[in-house]
Amino acid sequence: MAEKNSSKYLTHEEAAHAIVEVGKRMYLKGFVASNDGNISIKTGENEILTTPTGVSKGYMTPKMLVKVDLEGQVISGSTKPSSELKMHLRVYSENPEVMAVTHAHPPVATSFAIAGIELDRAILPEAVVNLGTVPIAPYATPGSQAVPDSIAPYCREYNAVLLANHGAVTWGKDVFEAYHRLESLEYYATVLMYTGNIIGKANELSSKQISQLVEIRRKLGINTGGTPKGKDLEYKIEDNSPDEFLIRDIIEQVTNTVMKKYKSK
Repeated sequence: MAEKNSSKYLTHEEAAHAIVEVGKRMYLKGFVASNDGNISIKTGENEILTTPTGVSKGYMTPKMLVKVDLEGQVISGSTKPSSELKMHLRVYSENPEVMAVTHAHPPVATSFAIAGIELDRAILPEAVVNLGTVPIAPYATPGSQAVPDSIAPYCREYNAVLLANHGAVTWGKDVFEAYHRLESLEYYATVLMYTGNIIGKANELSSKQISQLVEIRRKLGINTGGTPKGKDLEYKIEDNSPDEFLIRDIIEQVTNTVMKKYKSK
């Protein structure tokens, strides 16, 4: 019988299989297209295993992955790491508790990132507990040093961040937690889209209800995620004010873009 791995780090083989599995899930969910997206797992004090550049996440194999140190230098592997590697390294640097990072372009959440709308409405208890609020990092050219710099302020307090006009990044204590936060992010964004524009109404949680959920989150050992405002603390926008029309217009544009994408599939 094989001895169980007691280290806080996965073995190379365990990490490789986990990355391949998450890559397939991202691809099948439609969170990535073509060769988009990247995944990494911390496998030692100074090393991570990550996805290669130019490979579809739905068709990766363990042998395609590459191991690098926390400076980005290749330790092993026959492929080049993703050009977004610096973003992953910055998350690990800013938050030592993080053990895995995922980056993808889920269509609804990415549409919110393009529209400049943060995911900060308290409408789903599960989202408040497991994900929290999701801010938007300023736009930065993909693959540039500006990307890790743009997300640095959010790595300790939050569990995810939207990248303006780009996509989303999530992280966690393992790669499946990071991936599940990506799923939660897209579901949360989708519900916001439906309630905000298609249905046109959302009963948001109160400050007291949010406090109770944050306490549940704390008891689960999740001390990050930010806290959304309760409906009783929000600034009220008068119906038919210029701000109200602007918000409705933005949400309508996001909705139309996403629905066209789905209809074309």
